[in-house]
Amino acid sequence: MEKNLFDRLVKSMAEMDEIDRGERQPSREFHVDALQVKAIREATGLTQENFAKRIDVAVGTLRNWEQGRRAPEGPARALLRAIHNDPENVLAALA
Repeated sequence: MEKNLFDRLVKSMAEMDEIDRGERQPSREFHVDALQVKAIREATGLTQENFAKRIDVAVGTLRNWEQGRRAPEGPARALLRAIHNDPENVLAALA
């Protein structure tokens, strides 16, 4: 392994320990939502574009949720939970 790469890895692990102990703030945080957005969408049989239209969000937002870059909040989270629990009736109501 390249010496510079190894040094950067060691530094990164030390910073991770500091963050874990609360001695340092993370430079960025990613919150992966417990809801499995992609699995919920796929269970409906809809494409990303059609699902996004149906729940009235931008397709880019849906992609960010599915890829874990963002997490749905508030009403979107509740709507996804409802779709997960009763996809046929909730999607029919949204049509």
